[in-house]
Amino acid sequence: MTNATRTRVLLVDDDPDLLRLLALRLTAAGFELETVSNGVAALSRVAVFRPHVVVTDLRMDGMDGLSLFDALHEQYPTLPFIIMTAHGTISDAVSATQRGVFGFLSKPVDKNELIALVNEATRIGLSNTTAVTQDAWRRSILTQSPVMEELLSQAQRVAQSKASVFIGGESGTGKELLARAIHEASGRADGPFVAVNCSAIPENLFESELFGHRKGAFTGATRDHKGLFRAADGGTLFLDEIGDMPKSFQAKLLRALQEMRVRPVGATEDEPVDVRIISATHADLDKAMAEGNFREDLYYRLNVVTLTIPSLAKRPEDIPLLATHFLRELAGTYGERVKGFSPEALEALVNFDWPGNVRQLRNVVEQCVALSSTPLIPLTLVQRALRDEPSSFLPLQEAREQFERNYLIRLLQMTNGNVTHAARLAKRNRTEFYRLLNRHGMNPALFKSFPDVSP
Repeated sequence: MTNATRTRVLLVDDDPDLLRLLALRLTAAGFELETVSNGVAALSRVAVFRPHVVVTDLRMDGMDGLSLFDALHEQYPTLPFIIMTAHGTISDAVSATQRGVFGFLSKPVDKNELIALVNEATRIGLSNTTAVTQDAWRRSILTQSPVMEELLSQAQRVAQSKASVFIGGESGTGKELLARAIHEASGRADGPFVAVNCSAIPENLFESELFGHRKGAFTGATRDHKGLFRAADGGTLFLDEIGDMPKSFQAKLLRALQEMRVRPVGATEDEPVDVRIISATHADLDKAMAEGNFREDLYYRLNVVTLTIPSLAKRPEDIPLLATHFLRELAGTYGERVKGFSPEALEALVNFDWPGNVRQLRNVVEQCVALSSTPLIPLTLVQRALRDEPSSFLPLQEAREQFERNYLIRLLQMTNGNVTHAARLAKRNRTEFYRLLNRHGMNPALFKSFPDVSP
C-alpha cells in the first residue's frame, strides 16, 4: 500500500498500555495512525486527521465509544466505526450495529481479527465519497452542531450561484471563515480570495484602495495601483464590516456592483472586473438605513442571500470540539504539557454564555494553557479566565500589531504621507520606518492629499 493510499486509522482508548500495544500492531500492519486517550480529543482530531476508520474503546471516562459514534455520525455518516470492549455482550453488539457501527471486537483484542476488520472497513471508507474529500471546502470550520451543519449546507448551495452573499452574526463567530468556505465551494475556487476590513481604511482612501489609481493621479502617486477589485478579478472579494463604509463611497460601490466596472482614481475610462461579492458586518444595518447612514439600494444589492452565523451559545455542542482544537493548535507555542480539560472545566466552558463567541473561547483556552501547571486544565483556571473577561482583550501579538497599524496611519495622516517627517516623529530611521510600512502593507503615497472626487 503506497503512502498516497494508506488507510488512516484513529485509535481511541483511555488505557495507555493497550493504546500503545494496538498502535504498534496497526502501524506494523501498514496503517497510518493517530492515537487519542478520550472521546473529546477524538472529536477534534477527526476534523484535522480525517481518518478512514475509527477504532474506539466502548467504556471510557466522560464520553464513551457510542457517544463518540453518535457525535461523529451526525457529521460523517459514512465513516466506519469499530468498537472494542472488555465488557462486551450480545446486547451491546446488537445495539451498536443497529446504530450503524461497522464492527464490534471483544478484549483482549485478537491482532489478526483487528487487522482484518480494519481492512474490511477500509473498503467502505475508501470506496465511498466521504467527508475526507467532500468537505475540503469547509475544512477550516469545525462543528458538530446541527444548526451550523444546516448553515453550511445553505452556504454550499449558494456557492454554486453568482448571487452576492451577506453574512450576519455577532463579532467573533467566524464570518471570514464562512466567506472563504463559500469561495472554496464555488466555481471561483481557483481564483483569488481577497478580504478587506472596511473599518480599517481611512475615509479618503476608500476609492483608491478598492478601485485603484493611476500614476500621477495625486501628489505622491508614483506608480499605478490596481486596487482590491481588480486584485480579486476572477475570484471573490470579501468586504468585512461593510457597515463602517463611509456614505460618500457607497454610491460609487453600488455603481461598480451594478456594472461590474471600476474607474481608478485619475483614469478616464472604466475597466471591467469579474468578482463575486461577499459582505459581512456585526452592525445593525436596518438601524443604519433608518438613520440615513447606509444606502438602502446598496443594502439590497449586497444582500441577495443572507446567511447568519449562530452565536457560540446557540451551538454548545461545538464548545468541546473547538476548545480541544485550540488546545492542540496552541501546543506549538506553549508545548504539549497540557493534554486537555478536566470534566468540570469542560462543563464550565459549555455552560458559559460566550459574548465574544469563538474568538473569546480561543482567548480563554490560550490563557488556561499558558497558566496551567497540570496536564489537565482545572475548573479554577477556567473560572479565573472567564472572570477576567478575555473578550475585552486581544492576544498580545494581535494587540501590538493593531496599535502599530493605527499608529502608522495617524503618523502618515499627520505628515501628509511624508516618510521623512513621519520617521522623524516616530524617532526611527527611514529604512526601519519603510520596513514597518511594508509589514503592514501601507503605501505612504496614498496618504498624500488629492482632490476629493466624491459625487
